[in-house]
Amino acid sequence: MTVVGKSWPKMTNREEFRFLSDVVLTRSSAEHTIVSLRDHHAGTTRFANNQVIQNVDARRGVLTVTVAFGGRRGAASTTDFTAGAVQDTVARAERIARVSPVDPEYLPPPDPCSFPVRETAKPETMAAGPARRLEYTNEAIGQCRMENLMAAGIVSSSTTAVGIAANNGLFGHEYRADARFSLTVQAGDATGWSAAAHRSIDHLRVQERTLTAIKKAKGCREVQELPAGRYAVILEPSAVAGLWAWLIWSLDAKAQAKGTSPFAGRLGQVIVDERLSLRNTPEHPDLLGEGFTAEGVPSSASVWIDHGVLQQLAYDRFTAKTQGINPIPTLEAPALSVEGLPMASMQDLIKNTERAILVTNFWYIRPVNPRELMLTGMTRDGTFLVEKGEVVSAIRNFRFHASPLQAFRQITTWTRPLEAVNAETGKMLVPAMALPDFHFSSVTRF
Repeated sequence: MTVVGKSWPKMTNREEFRFLSDVVLTRSSAEHTIVSLRDHHAGTTRFANNQVIQNVDARRGVLTVTVAFGGRRGAASTTDFTAGAVQDTVARAERIARVSPVDPEYLPPPDPCSFPVRETAKPETMAAGPARRLEYTNEAIGQCRMENLMAAGIVSSSTTAVGIAANNGLFGHEYRADARFSLTVQAGDATGWSAAAHRSIDHLRVQERTLTAIKKAKGCREVQELPAGRYAVILEPSAVAGLWAWLIWSLDAKAQAKGTSPFAGRLGQVIVDERLSLRNTPEHPDLLGEGFTAEGVPSSASVWIDHGVLQQLAYDRFTAKTQGINPIPTLEAPALSVEGLPMASMQDLIKNTERAILVTNFWYIRPVNPRELMLTGMTRDGTFLVEKGEVVSAIRNFRFHASPLQAFRQITTWTRPLEAVNAETGKMLVPAMALPDFHFSSVTRF
């Protein structure tokens, strides 16, 4: 999409996408034709050393045409939404398809259906611009300046128009918007961190999260070093989400069928503590639910782990068909819960702990042995020693080697599900948890 003049054109609405898809479907001579739209407008304000260092706005619209002749598939994309450019894109996709080999996993478009209508774009987020982002940026910087601390981070907002259409009558279009805030506070060599993501930019709670990051940084100025080993831990929601994200990413049905998944042969079996349940909750107002997937499959509420028992795997359309799965479950709005009475707050969870390591966040989590879901990573932005119900000191960061399938086999105490965001996982609802046994393999040098 070419932008001319000082103002952005409006996002591609439902009627405009209907017109563009009709141009494609009328022009195409293929047996199957699918049209996909992603029109993305994002703005980000970055700050460091207590000053704004960058404000960027980016707009990019992409229309993708996928065609197939008897299983021979071709795809082409364009950022020019004029009728001539769209017709040229159809022709390119057809030329590619005619010289391509037959795709053994090709399927025709999904059958038409009514996609759920969800409030996936809040008007206050869609209207947010540089002035609004700067307001939140200055709020975070001002709080840190008052404490003689350094702030670095981002405030962003984005809106995306997403569409899918096919020559069998399939059609879907929706707006998706979200806002994000991330802050790292530095006090000498110590850091504190907090982050948020939400459909509504009004829900970022910048002041509250800034004060949390400041408290973490100030508490880490004086640290002691403990030896590596096995410890009881208290994991804040961001740390829980970091481990569970890898568990979720490993729920691939194709890998399970090949025997390369940590869940091979474990569908219908207990894989974690029997009080734990994982659900997809696309209607939840604090999560980033969608109406449909990129494959044109409707998103719906579903249970993935029920009282510790693995109930679902993640399927592409071909694998779902070969295994007789219908409807296909989705997991874009994960919520983890624990059956039983939760602690009222993190403070109460700490008060009920005799001795443990309190972990704010994990960083740079990577697989060591994917077959066993063994992970490694480091604690970050606030690691503390808890003794007799109190935080007694900050401690030097650890590297860990652990599998979430083992770490979450037994839970001691927990809170209600809370919003959790970190750099690697996106957005989840998870409780903070106390676990009786967690392996820290070494001490880091920072």
